[in-house]
Amino acid sequence: MVGKIARYETTVTRSETEALILENNLIKELAPPFNILFRDDKSYPYVMLTGHQFPRLASYRGKTDKRNHYFGPFPNSWAVRNSVQILQKVFRLRTCEDSVFKNRSRPCLLHQIHRCSAPCVGRLSADQYGQDVAQATRFLEGDHGRVLSELEKKMHAYSDAMEFEMAAVLRDRIADLSSVLQQQSMDTVADGEGDVDVIAVAQMEGVVCVNLAMIRGGRHLGDRAYFPKGLRSSSGELPPPAEILEAFIAQHYLEEKSGDGEATTNLIPPVLILNHPLRKLVDDIAAPEESAEDISEQSAPEGLHDLLNAQAGKRITFLHQPQGQRRHWLAMAEGNAKIAIAKRLVETGGQLARARALADVLALELESLEQLRIECFDISHTSGEATQASCVVYSKNAMQSSEYRRFNINDITPGDDYAAMRQVLQRRYANFQELPVEKMPQVILIDGGKGQVEMARQVLSEFGMDISLIVGVAKGEGRKVGLETLIFADGRKSLELGIDSAALLLVAQIRDEAHRFAITGMRAKRAKARTVSQLEEIEGIGAKRRQKLLARFGGLRGVSNATIEELSSVEGISTALAELIYRQLH
Repeated sequence: MVGKIARYETTVTRSETEALILENNLIKELAPPFNILFRDDKSYPYVMLTGHQFPRLASYRGKTDKRNHYFGPFPNSWAVRNSVQILQKVFRLRTCEDSVFKNRSRPCLLHQIHRCSAPCVGRLSADQYGQDVAQATRFLEGDHGRVLSELEKKMHAYSDAMEFEMAAVLRDRIADLSSVLQQQSMDTVADGEGDVDVIAVAQMEGVVCVNLAMIRGGRHLGDRAYFPKGLRSSSGELPPPAEILEAFIAQHYLEEKSGDGEATTNLIPPVLILNHPLRKLVDDIAAPEESAEDISEQSAPEGLHDLLNAQAGKRITFLHQPQGQRRHWLAMAEGNAKIAIAKRLVETGGQLARARALADVLALELESLEQLRIECFDISHTSGEATQASCVVYSKNAMQSSEYRRFNINDITPGDDYAAMRQVLQRRYANFQELPVEKMPQVILIDGGKGQVEMARQVLSEFGMDISLIVGVAKGEGRKVGLETLIFADGRKSLELGIDSAALLLVAQIRDEAHRFAITGMRAKRAKARTVSQLEEIEGIGAKRRQKLLARFGGLRGVSNATIEELSSVEGISTALAELIYRQLH
């Protein structure tokens, strides 16, 4: 590695903590090849209770607002949805937008199926709803026993007061909550266990995975697997597990920022459980009152530990040999890390085999399959409306979603796919000479037959590009999978690879992803156009007034259902304009 150094620079800092911050920032900014990098650009979701008089329950990602209350983070969106469904079933909190809430005139379907208490129409007071919110908060914080105890006391109180209907409601809630806790018995521990992150590193066949399991309020919420980059040294050796764990802890916890640039301190739980000891341990002697678990307590390297403590505003404890339920969590995290590696090896092996088969079929001269870059284009529209083209990218043996692009197609005859293909290729490759070598595709897939391929040939010829890059994918008889034909622009004979061809499987995978990406964009564009178009056609309704109307009534349907008096109550909408809007929409 020393032989690869061109020059070195030094920066003097005032402390080890400052040095760690600088090192971490430089690693994330410059991504040096011999530093471990975990970044995956994914944010974590939270369960949110808004600061409204009748708080709304929702899942949330992004910048936090001090007026709202956030619980989490959760490892994935499924865990958040599951928690929201539990809270709806047991505590019947509202999930509707505020604009919908204040304009309801009768209970919605969720109230009818006992998933909402309908505070929007006064079915219960703010104090009663607040009690439900308080119990939901305790549940999310892990205080399950207290929640059940309070519900039972209220049920008996209603029963003693001969208010049997209310007692029955609470009885059903207790049954629902007990059922939920029983179903999650393997993930639930006694109250007071608090918040814990379990971090396990595993290595198999040269692949390293760090698995992060999240426990919040004593509930195991799931886990997320990370596959770090830049692990191997110049000699090809992997770093020790302790070094990998330290890199993960520094990058994962110290990089999390809120939207205003401040550290998100509630992301760091008070306890981190690791499957390997870090490189600096505390004394092995525990005080008499400490548990056996505390004997395994350890600290991170001084700078890292100090920085985590400062960011969290509390002392962070590291455990290496936990006891009881925590030991089961650690074993589960280790097992899931190995499962994630096995899955990655299977997927990578399958992708490599398909890529090699396609390279052989197309006679591509590649030093490594890592060099194979495929860009695929697809056109989507509905009777010429909202025409969009998509470009998806396959590179480094995987789909690269961050490089996907959509193109709005304009100034063509509606439904003219050839003109649309011509326009998107011109826009994509107009400046191809400026592309770095690694961004130049070896294959340009066109979802279409001879007509689209000919259009692509004309565009690439105009730009002076190699037309042998073009491969058209023509659908077979009845559009059956496996009957596709590959069409070439340079005069080569068409190929029918057959349903068992590994090369065709890769082509179909990329083609289908391009179609999915194009059609989702087209549907969103069409829906937006239809939603906004009716209001745009009304004289006197500009972008600002339209936005205010949609925000007030929760969408076009709400605007249509509003009375003239309700419309005129919106800022900037006069009575005359409200009457005009009402006539246009009825």
